[in-house]
Amino acid sequence: MTALSVSCEFFPPRSEKGMSNLISVRQKLQVLQPEYYSVTFGAGGSTQEKTFETVIQIQQESEIEAAPHLSCIGSTRAGVLQLLQDYQKYGVRRIVALRGDQPSGWAGHIGELSHANELVEFIRAETGSHFHIEVAAYPEFHPESRNAKEDIGYFKQKVAAGANSAITQYFYNADAYFRLLDNCAAQGIDIPIIPGIMPISNYEQLIRFSNTCGAEVPRWLQWRLRDFENDAAGLQAFGIDVITDLCGRLLAGGAAGLHFYTLNQAELTLTITKRLGLY
Repeated sequence: MTALSVSCEFFPPRSEKGMSNLISVRQKLQVLQPEYYSVTFGAGGSTQEKTFETVIQIQQESEIEAAPHLSCIGSTRAGVLQLLQDYQKYGVRRIVALRGDQPSGWAGHIGELSHANELVEFIRAETGSHFHIEVAAYPEFHPESRNAKEDIGYFKQKVAAGANSAITQYFYNADAYFRLLDNCAAQGIDIPIIPGIMPISNYEQLIRFSNTCGAEVPRWLQWRLRDFENDAAGLQAFGIDVITDLCGRLLAGGAAGLHFYTLNQAELTLTITKRLGLY
């Protein structure tokens, strides 16, 4: 394992072709010796079966630990408990516990567990210290928080409930991450907070994702990316430079690791980490 905590996130494929691609991707990424591969849980639990299938495949076929996402949205205590027991049976030791996103046009209830801290408390109550629990952190604040103080307060509740470490929403402003660490330290929060990294491969996709999750794409970066509107290779090369520089600043400033949102692709993550000397 590298001296730093490197991890990679996947979404569960919906087809045999997609699963075959993901197998190839995770095999390529093994050169990084990641601490774990996380697998997302669709809005409202929409990919629950595919998430479980993907996690178990990684757990059984890969040398890398699998970490399933669990969500409050649309979940029941009984359903969550069943998943936890099934994951325990297959040797899974790490969980990413989230409130989760509501699907577009969602008319259902959030679930019996309304917030991520309640989910963390439930996991701890039912499974003790079996799972290493990751939670989310927001350098630019959760879009539903009314102010910065409230946002840090919610994060502190998750830590108090038993979270071991956190992964941040992706961002492109290193100062936002360092300010988050300062704010957490001031609140006595001392768990590792690993920056989430989103490589840049497609301008429209990036803006769509960012508008949905509340991540800020700085104006200067948006304008530069627009220069490559008809030059996919140029945009990708520029994006690699931007992300490599960002990661370098984060690591130089003391970040304990990097968590890559891979979008089920290996090449950009491998290029960036190679430039950083991580393998």
